[in-house]
Amino acid sequence: MERQVYMASDIQKALGIGKTKTYEFLNEVYEQKEPPFRVIKVGNSVRVLKQSFDSWVNAANR
Repeated sequence: MERQVYMASDIQKALGIGKTKTYEFLNEVYEQKEPPFRVIKVGNSVRVLKQSFDSWVNAANR
């Protein structure tokens, strides 16, 4: 089964930003009423739905 979520480290690499900025960004997205992609928090862990993030990145590259 293919993985359905990205970890924060995956987002960090994809965006080319540091660890602190990654978590700040993901927390900001999580708190938005209409976020550009889906962020899930489980305790202190942060996960991003792969499909929603990929769609957001692809839309930004158009």
